[in-house]
Amino acid sequence: MSLGKTHCCYNLLNSSNTASLAMAVFSSFCPPQIPNHCSRTPISCFLRKPPSFKAFSVQTPTASTQDELPSRIGFLGIGIMGSPMAQNLIKSGCDVTVWNRTKSKCDPLISLGAKYKSSPEEVAAACDVTFAMLADPESAVDVACGKHGAASGIGPGKGYVDVSTVDGATSKLIGEHIKATGALFLEAPVSGSKKPAEDGQLIFLTAGDKSLYETVAPFLDIMGKSRFFLGSVGNGAAMKLVVNMVMGSMMASFSEGLLLGEKVGLDPDVIVEVISQGAISAPMFSMKGPSMVKSLYPTAFPLKHQQKDLRLALGLAESVSQPTPVAAAANELYKVAKSHGLSDRDFSAVIEALKVKLQDPPEY
Repeated sequence: MSLGKTHCCYNLLNSSNTASLAMAVFSSFCPPQIPNHCSRTPISCFLRKPPSFKAFSVQTPTASTQDELPSRIGFLGIGIMGSPMAQNLIKSGCDVTVWNRTKSKCDPLISLGAKYKSSPEEVAAACDVTFAMLADPESAVDVACGKHGAASGIGPGKGYVDVSTVDGATSKLIGEHIKATGALFLEAPVSGSKKPAEDGQLIFLTAGDKSLYETVAPFLDIMGKSRFFLGSVGNGAAMKLVVNMVMGSMMASFSEGLLLGEKVGLDPDVIVEVISQGAISAPMFSMKGPSMVKSLYPTAFPLKHQQKDLRLALGLAESVSQPTPVAAAANELYKVAKSHGLSDRDFSAVIEALKVKLQDPPEY
């Protein structure tokens, strides 16, 4: 079945789905609400050349989109982010087929009504649009382009939407393989962690084929609260790396402040409260701070992924000769945290790296 068929999630399109106009992404953790402005005009203003990012976010599907919804949706990668994203699609009435290297992670979705295929190739062949949420660039390339990868099963009339966080070069490589089959490609990394994914409050930073963007917009609206179209492939990846570079640096600085305050006799809970009420207030601080004070780090965004994103952001900066000394220092701190076994803890566990005595050798 081609992208021109419509069967799935029609009830969503008839609901009152208010459009949200947003001009910037500040944090991956539930950014402040922005006044809503309704618009049914397709996006026409988007990035054409770096480094100027200018994009509009529209939430309301156009009339043409309502007539062109694909009916079969694939989802590759059922992890900490992919699982709740796919679950929201299923609960909205979509016909979803899933795949994951560890099949048992698909079982909860299968119990909700999802179908299962044993390879990305089979998923892509069976579905009109396939989403992929993988942990790193290597996994994203392997799932899309490797043996029995999605590119082997996809073809004309189909679309591939990669929502993984990767570098621009990786995204372009995947896009080239997908487009060589006659299919359409869209990169759409998300700003948001586990809770926003569960609540359908992600922010999609998309780039690539605009017609595919408009076709999958209703599905992005199921999984997220806003979406940006940023032009050509690579711009979505760059925007996500900029956002996560800022986020990782903020968390490192916040950790330093908490520990410094505590060492000079300040109540860390009060530090969190003061910061949360001042000009530097950010949802991330008020959400993570109380747990950090108790040395608790329930995983919403794994520390190893934050360090990976900082590494990729530094590579991006190097490619355009942009100094990023603060991010570089933060990256070293996350590397220390990883060396002490904190890779799978939440990225707020970076504070533990600052508690380690300098003379203690890292455990590799």
